[in-house]
Amino acid sequence: MRVKRGTTHVKRRRNLLKKAKGYRWGRKNKIKQAKTAVTKAGVYAYRDRRVKKRAVRQLWQVRLNAAVRPHGLTYSTFIDGLKKKKIELDRKVLAEIALNHPKVFEAIVKEVR
Repeated sequence: MRVKRGTTHVKRRRNLLKKAKGYRWGRKNKIKQAKTAVTKAGVYAYRDRRVKKRAVRQLWQVRLNAAVRPHGLTYSTFIDGLKKKKIELDRKVLAEIALNHPKVFEAIVKEVR
């Protein structure tokens, strides 16, 4: 018995072009170009979900360094002091405190010193 796969074929292409919607030039409407563009986009998306975590952590470190410098410390000595005093606040929380609650952060720095 002969099976005609027209509907499956069209559906697959339609879904591919749906994913490529908004792309520039031929990549939005030419199947071959859309296929490679969508594949690459998926690779970049997967990779950058991990890179994003790194970038945000770097931002916290930069903010903390900028916040402790006026108090005569560096980032590394500050983190070392936190560990020695057994203050278990992570970088995210510390950066948030430094940004929004300078008085509280100053108290933490004095404790670390």
